[in-house]
Amino acid sequence: MFFVLSKTIGFFAVPSNVLISIGIIGLVLLCTRFRRLASWLIVTSLMLIVFVGFSPLGRIVMLPLEQRFPLWDASGRPPDGIVVLGGAISPEISLARRAVTLNDAAERITVTAELALRYPNARIIFSGGTGSLFGGELEAPVAVKEFEALGVAHDRITAEEQSRNTIENAVFSRLLAQPKPGERWLLVTSAFHMPRSIAAFRAAGFPVEACPVDWRTRGPNDVRRPFTSFAEGLIMTDIAVHEWVGLLAYRLSGKTSELFPAP
Repeated sequence: MFFVLSKTIGFFAVPSNVLISIGIIGLVLLCTRFRRLASWLIVTSLMLIVFVGFSPLGRIVMLPLEQRFPLWDASGRPPDGIVVLGGAISPEISLARRAVTLNDAAERITVTAELALRYPNARIIFSGGTGSLFGGELEAPVAVKEFEALGVAHDRITAEEQSRNTIENAVFSRLLAQPKPGERWLLVTSAFHMPRSIAAFRAAGFPVEACPVDWRTRGPNDVRRPFTSFAEGLIMTDIAVHEWVGLLAYRLSGKTSELFPAP
């Protein structure tokens, strides 16, 4: 039930979906006696879409997420294990084309492979089933093949295929890892997704060290830099707002005990 509700809320947590919906409602109302309201909705929708697309809004809401956890500190003893969250592979395209297809979050895979080769004794857990409400191809089997192609031995990799969201990533990864007291485990995921991921892993009782990758901003100076591509502004705003809504939803539903966890 929580999964279905989260996916439904997730649709409306994407600003571009909401803004387009406002415009569509306006178009429908043009055929009724509410023409004045319809015109206002259409104009409002268009103006807000343009603002979100070209203003620095996406970077402003993205930056606090990406700045929350710093680069992983490699000093100290080597990690005992690495958990990497899914979301870097397009499984349907990969299977259709018979070739692994990475998306914008590719660093989740490539950085994990680098860490695996640097720390040959670390276990690797890839956590990612399918997050689709209506089912879909599993990401984990494709990820295992890619890790092997990048030089990671098959017997070091554990594929977690059941999880459908970040909460389940944490719960199922802990069951597979069975972390012992004193072990050092890394969590690899996109920098903007790290706060929600850390909150979920802490709630699951799995102590991990944040190893953020896949930054979408250059740093605080980006708050003054507008987008030159309309689509880029919309996409970044959608991603960032979705994360903030996710953090709030997890906290309000009692799935996590922190709204915005810190290192």
